[in-house]
Amino acid sequence: MPLEAHGLGNQPLIEGLKQLAPEVIKDGKIDFELLRELFGDQTLDDEEKAEPWGLNWTGKSQARKLAMARTKGTLRPLVGEGVNEASSQNLFIQGDNLEVLKTLQKSYLGKIKMIYIDPPYNTGNDFVYEDDFRDNLSHYIDKAGKNLHSNKKDSGRFHATWLNFMYPRLKIAKSLLKDDGAIFVSIDDHEVHNLRALMNEIFGEENFMGILLWKRRQNADNRNQSNVSSDHEYLLLYSKSENTKFLGKSIDLSKYKNPDNDPRGPWASIDLSGLATKDQRPNLHYDIVDPKTNLSYPPNPNRGWSKSKENVLKMIEEGRILFPKKVTGRPREKKFLSNLNQTVTGFSTWLESDNVGFTTNGTRDIAEVMGGKIFNFPKPVKLIQTLIKQATTSQDIILDFFAGSATTAQAVTELNKEDGGNRKFILVQLEEETPPKSEARKAGYEHIAQISKDRIRKVIEKIQTEQNSLEAEVMQLEDDLQMLKNEKDQLVAEQNIDLTLFDNDANATKPKALQKLEDKLAQQSTAIEDCRQKIAHIAQTDLGFKAFQLAQSNFKEWQAPQGTPDAQQLGLAFEEAADTRLEASFSKENIIAEILLQKGFTLDLPTMHAAQFDKNTVWQVTDPASGKGVLVCLDEQMHPNTAQQLRQVVEHTFICRGEAISDQIKLQFSDAGLIETI
Repeated sequence: MPLEAHGLGNQPLIEGLKQLAPEVIKDGKIDFELLRELFGDQTLDDEEKAEPWGLNWTGKSQARKLAMARTKGTLRPLVGEGVNEASSQNLFIQGDNLEVLKTLQKSYLGKIKMIYIDPPYNTGNDFVYEDDFRDNLSHYIDKAGKNLHSNKKDSGRFHATWLNFMYPRLKIAKSLLKDDGAIFVSIDDHEVHNLRALMNEIFGEENFMGILLWKRRQNADNRNQSNVSSDHEYLLLYSKSENTKFLGKSIDLSKYKNPDNDPRGPWASIDLSGLATKDQRPNLHYDIVDPKTNLSYPPNPNRGWSKSKENVLKMIEEGRILFPKKVTGRPREKKFLSNLNQTVTGFSTWLESDNVGFTTNGTRDIAEVMGGKIFNFPKPVKLIQTLIKQATTSQDIILDFFAGSATTAQAVTELNKEDGGNRKFILVQLEEETPPKSEARKAGYEHIAQISKDRIRKVIEKIQTEQNSLEAEVMQLEDDLQMLKNEKDQLVAEQNIDLTLFDNDANATKPKALQKLEDKLAQQSTAIEDCRQKIAHIAQTDLGFKAFQLAQSNFKEWQAPQGTPDAQQLGLAFEEAADTRLEASFSKENIIAEILLQKGFTLDLPTMHAAQFDKNTVWQVTDPASGKGVLVCLDEQMHPNTAQQLRQVVEHTFICRGEAISDQIKLQFSDAGLIETI
């Protein structure tokens, strides 16, 4: 198995062209002249090329190349830093998010339902990661997360630097989304205009779904010299395609009642007023006459009615118009619940802070879990949960590659706890150093990724404590329930009450003492059932995560001797490379993780010991959806029996060290696609 760079580069584009115009692909290369012919007059003319419409900035071509470049990095498990690592499907990855996204691209292509990110706002005071167009992975590893620089407004390329940072990350993120997926990006006034133009280019203007407005500040900011307080932020929302659809907001059905016992069922009183003047819609301006009183009700001259006269006359005949008791009132529609076409309305772009919280709520959220204010301006958990509820179902994956304090992880985990869902999260965070005198540094957190991981751990601990409390509460409630049952039995015996009377006669009146006890029993049973449901939801919740670190590949990359080597030097170099391609410090976990990424398997799949191989230690990873997987053996020698047993697992690719098997076995099984060597 040769060392492969991660990421798909321009492969999705080429594959798309193969499907749409296979004649332009010749020997794996694109015939651009033929492609231009196919597009005809839809290509740019010389004038349009000279002055193209769109967002342009210094460094854009380099940012585009960086998005297409592959990475030779991998993800190494941080064994012991996660929780319930063997079974959890949640992932936390620390490292440069651009390189991480590339390593995930093959395994998670088209599998992410929702992306939420809260990137730097480019205020002039925040930090932007400094990408290296030549070798971004080595740049990250050499700097160890310290390659951040302040993007000052007087830098000369203030907006360009930020756009160069955002472009490749958003470009790769799009490829990870499912066809019906959506992305939310938090931003403020500093770059909202540029971000909108950038996302129009990457996701397509036709996939713009809206800009959500969030009032983050409860009280006005009096520190600005202009006396203008910027209290809001935006969330730009784009879909992957036209197939994206939100849950919507449920209509309040509590207002539908049936006080007159109408056989058509519950109904609500709905305003009949329209929205057009007489000049705009003359047919909607007429008097409605009550056939019982002959009273005439004219329309509001500025609004008219919402329905034509013919429709209203029909509704009067059908008893679907409510006439007022007073002459000053107005007729209203009697709208039946059974006539509703749908029970949801649109999700408003105006986010009510009473429902989603303010920044202060985000600060309280993290303080309650972490015991202090160790992160500035975290988003409230309810805000992220609102987005998740709208954009995902209970089995989806949510990605946040600017994880910060891991609010998204808490939102996903607690939402699963509430509704019994099985959503998964993937979080990515750079090891950005905490300020030397900050509360975070005083608490022992040297970089933000440590805060992220610790918050996830503490959220899990909090839920586990809640589960223990609920189980204790159920025991107490059951004891109280039994006492109430004993009390009822005693009352029935003392007063010689025949309970069958009440079973046979629904109108029979129970003694007040008995009714009071039965009401208490019902309340107690309901409380027990509520607790048990909460416990069941917690038991279904994935209370864990696997932790990974962006790193260099576990496989040695062959490098020619420096200078002008002679034949002997080249021979020695080849022999050394052929001896083993594994780095000396490799571990089983590291190798398997890299193999999974190279083979396109997701990192949440469990690694099992393949007990059927009794002569070698073999590890098995299987994708339950496809039934396919890999078998990995890292022993220095492979027993002949192991080779024969491979014929029983044709759905799995067997991967072993090149020096562990003979050339004969290599030829015998590699031709059948059963063995690959490292």
